[in-house]
Amino acid sequence: MRYWGIVLPGLPAQAMALYPFMLFKNEELKRNKKIIFHEQIHFRQQVELLLILFYLLYAVNYLFNYLRFKNHHKAYANICFEREAYRNEDNIEYLATRRPFAWSKLM
Repeated sequence: MRYWGIVLPGLPAQAMALYPFMLFKNEELKRNKKIIFHEQIHFRQQVELLLILFYLLYAVNYLFNYLRFKNHHKAYANICFEREAYRNEDNIEYLATRRPFAWSKLM
């Protein structure tokens, strides 16, 4: 999957996927295959939800989790899109076998 990798030193995360851009905190992270694959999973999620719906659901899921856990890290870690990406970032074959809307089973 093609993307444009951009380094933004002030980025609040190690990396971020904003289709078709991958933003990285530094050059080293820009070359990290595991992080790139994690972000490619987010690209697939974004495309299947037509971008805008992905960002809306991501924000709503985070807010719901934050109200539930009262903790940013727990809220982020329990976003269904992040759960799918973290669970599968080590399986380089995942996108070839991934079913559409796989994240929905993790809500």
